[in-house]
Amino acid sequence: MQRVCFLLKVRQDRLDEYRERHQAVWPDMLTALRAAGWRNYSLFLRDDGLLVGYLETDDFDAARAAMENTEVNARWQAEMAPFFEDLEGQRPDEGLLRLDEVFHLD
Repeated sequence: MQRVCFLLKVRQDRLDEYRERHQAVWPDMLTALRAAGWRNYSLFLRDDGLLVGYLETDDFDAARAAMENTEVNARWQAEMAPFFEDLEGQRPDEGLLRLDEVFHLD
């Protein structure tokens, strides 16, 4: 199993709306994430817009590829892209900064 942590930056003027959107994630998006192997997935948002994501999966590259092949992911990424800073033309799921795990206590 891989533990994956990543960072993104949410625009400060969109923080409240970003939080609201994640109170009602589309059911078909949740189904697609589960089917693609995303488990124990959490997002944490700081007041300055720093977003920290964490998930567990058997193979992160395969889980991302599986999501890329879904129509719901294309729609979700298009709707979420305006919420983020510094994507440089990428979708949020492409522009995330993955962090290296340096310690884990089981």
